[in-house]
Amino acid sequence: MSTAIVIAIDGPSGVGKSTIAREVARRLQLPYLETGAMYRALGWKILQADIDPQDREEVERAAQELDLQLSVGSDGSVAVLLDGQPLDSRVRQPEVSEITSQTSSYPGVRRGMVSLQRRLALEKGAVMEGRDIGTQVFPDSPFKYFLTAPLEVRVERRLQQLEESGANHLSRDQIEAEVAHRDERDTQREDSPLTVNESYTVVDTDKKSVAQAVDLIVSDVKRAVP
Repeated sequence: MSTAIVIAIDGPSGVGKSTIAREVARRLQLPYLETGAMYRALGWKILQADIDPQDREEVERAAQELDLQLSVGSDGSVAVLLDGQPLDSRVRQPEVSEITSQTSSYPGVRRGMVSLQRRLALEKGAVMEGRDIGTQVFPDSPFKYFLTAPLEVRVERRLQQLEESGANHLSRDQIEAEVAHRDERDTQREDSPLTVNESYTVVDTDKKSVAQAVDLIVSDVKRAVP
């Protein structure tokens, strides 16, 4: 595929962005980048350094000093390296998720992350998933998809994800509150809120299977780029 192709897959947590984006990238032989992992890396650093997530100046300083690299593997996957090491399941702990949600909208944080994301995609093309890829990072991409699913479905997926990683110590009610709170923060933040407009194709992943969602996206791209 042409290196100019950038596929934006946005949506709230628990809609299947990573699973679908990864398979789309495999099918189209494009690099896959989970942009949320970059923000989670910073969230993990903030937690380890005992920085107050509300202290924007300290958080933005930590972001500037963050040793974060992107490495494209032979299979097209993009590994996010923190201090030279791949991220592990610790960055998906609820505490890290909460810090990430609080700090990801800070302008000083987003500038550095977006710069890395654009550099990779413009060099090699990419399937990128996040919350503002199609609105802020690559608003002119012709391939923009917004994934959605009911809250209860997303909570169940989040619960399963945490149980599989062995990082869950919250009740279902607590996880539901966490997901709902993150939705509210992501959609109402001043800088790069989670939003959808008419330029997106909306995909309900409760009504479509992963395979159906992937087929839809891949078919769109192949029709436009023979």
